[in-house]
Amino acid sequence: MDLEKREPSPSPEGCLTAAIRIPVRIVVLLVVVPVRMVWDALVVCGRALHRVLLRPAGRALEWLYETALVPLGRGTAWIAAALAMGVWWLARAAFYWPWLGLWRYVIVPVVAHGVVAPLAWLYRAVLTPVGHGLAWVYARLLTPLGHGVGWLLWAVLVRPWTALYQWVLTPLGHGVIWLCAHVLAPAGRGLWAAVVWLIRALVVAPAVFVYRRILTPVGRALAVVGREIGDAFVVAWRVAGYVSRAVGRALKWLAWNLLGRPASWFYRTVCTPVGHFLRDQVWAPVRQASVEAGRAVRGALASARETVRQARRDAWRALVGGPREPRAVEPASARARNLEETQHIPTVPGVAPGPGISLHKRA
Repeated sequence: MDLEKREPSPSPEGCLTAAIRIPVRIVVLLVVVPVRMVWDALVVCGRALHRVLLRPAGRALEWLYETALVPLGRGTAWIAAALAMGVWWLARAAFYWPWLGLWRYVIVPVVAHGVVAPLAWLYRAVLTPVGHGLAWVYARLLTPLGHGVGWLLWAVLVRPWTALYQWVLTPLGHGVIWLCAHVLAPAGRGLWAAVVWLIRALVVAPAVFVYRRILTPVGRALAVVGREIGDAFVVAWRVAGYVSRAVGRALKWLAWNLLGRPASWFYRTVCTPVGHFLRDQVWAPVRQASVEAGRAVRGALASARETVRQARRDAWRALVGGPREPRAVEPASARARNLEETQHIPTVPGVAPGPGISLHKRA
């Protein structure tokens, strides 16, 4: 006895399935491979477009939104809210408060004292007695008269029709109901049975025969064909994916060996040394020279500004007058030695001459 549970063996496939499967898969594969390759190419282009264009554009739009549009929107909202509050206050001041004051302090007192009091007096003094008199007339005179007129109308108009309904129409209705229940109903049931039998014999039986003998086998065959076509599309899509991946790898290898590898070698061998040479031998000296030239120009401009300022002060003092300010003492290193100071300096070989200014003058 086999203790292990055996898997149920698959049902044997029919001849129609085996005859349809291989041709359908070949045709579907020929149709799906170009579609899958175009789909993979579009996917690669879409990813590159998203990585190169759409993602930076989205980040730029997000930065623009957070930096410019959000503060602008908040400011616009605040301004709109302030304007709305101002317009609301002006509208209340112009349309609500004047009418409210007119209603409270003019219309209500005038109506209360000029209209309500006369109407109340008219109601108490005139309308109430008149209403009581009319109520007495209705209760004492009109009510008995109405009862008499109602009895007369019932006796003349309603009583004959009631007798006609009770002694003529009711027996006649009972006879019609008995005729329908005992004569017309059996005839109608027999006629309905005949119509049902004719419909079953002429419509239902042929339809059942066509469904069982024609449509069911054709539907099963179409179901087998459709299932095989669906399986063929699945298998062809997978195979086309492998083919597309292999083609993509081959194109990537060719692009790398034809373009990427020479470009990388040219960049490492030629561009990098040339760039380093230009950076160290050309750009650095030029930058240093430009920096020194800028410093010299700034110093010259500062000296020129100081000279112009001093000349303007001297000219103003010469025109207006005033105490003469002492000039700034030049640095000791900038003063030129005179002939007397240079005569007393000993000439020792290898010793640089010092400044010709005495200690007392420096102090």
